[in-house]
Amino acid sequence: MDNKSSTFFSRSIDQRGKPRGSKKVLDKALVLDIAMNLNRIGNWAADSFKNKQKRIRFFLDQTNGYIDSLNKTSFSDKFKKTFDNFLNDYKLLRQEGNLNSKNNEIWGEKMMTWGNILTHRSKLI
Repeated sequence: MDNKSSTFFSRSIDQRGKPRGSKKVLDKALVLDIAMNLNRIGNWAADSFKNKQKRIRFFLDQTNGYIDSLNKTSFSDKFKKTFDNFLNDYKLLRQEGNLNSKNNEIWGEKMMTWGNILTHRSKLI
């Protein structure tokens, strides 16, 4: 992956390709990468959903990979509740995105809202 498409690798993998930091540090980096992707997706959706659909789908897929890579058992109880709520909403938002949501601005705002929530709540991991 190149530097433009992935922030996870630039922060969490050393030059030899080995994971850097504890599992909590890696999970926090992944959550922040998810948050960043949600904000990117939300901005593109609100500004020009039709023109950015391919890019949006790429980042949705990448976000799914990040979610699957998380060790959710390391989350504090406070953050786990937030992340579980996010997963429930994200599943629905992902389905709406696949259906070419008619109200792209609202869809994008929801993605950005979750990006902001995860950024701030990641301190609780």
